[in-house]
Amino acid sequence: MQTTDLDLARALLFANKDATLVAVRGDEIITVTDRGVKPLLRWVLDHKNLKGFSVADKVVGKAPALLYAVLGPDAVFSPVMSWTGRAVLVASGIAVSHDLLVPHIKNRANNGQCPMDASVTNVWEPYEAVGVLEDRACQMGLSI
Repeated sequence: MQTTDLDLARALLFANKDATLVAVRGDEIITVTDRGVKPLLRWVLDHKNLKGFSVADKVVGKAPALLYAVLGPDAVFSPVMSWTGRAVLVASGIAVSHDLLVPHIKNRANNGQCPMDASVTNVWEPYEAVGVLEDRACQMGLSI
């Protein structure tokens, strides 16, 4: 049985405890250790794309899903994915797989919704979400 890019991305995500995201396209492997949507937002703002990549991401809510819709990977796997994150990926034609599907992603304090996901509650257009998420990142004092 041949290993797919998504299989490899998933295995590498689980093998590297510091990895938050692994993207694989053939022999090309990108490993990210930054948390949250910051690396995805940075890639979008830098006009990068993930065309042809399969991605394994530790947590995918609506905010990262909207950014993936702009970045355009072939597939996204996440151990934990929100319902709205899955809906955005499916609507964008991105193959989706997950271990656990949840109503929403919790914030780091585990006492409410992820603030980035909350900021795009009423946003369904990926390019509109970029501006909303960039503004929210600035409000939170995150350097992109």
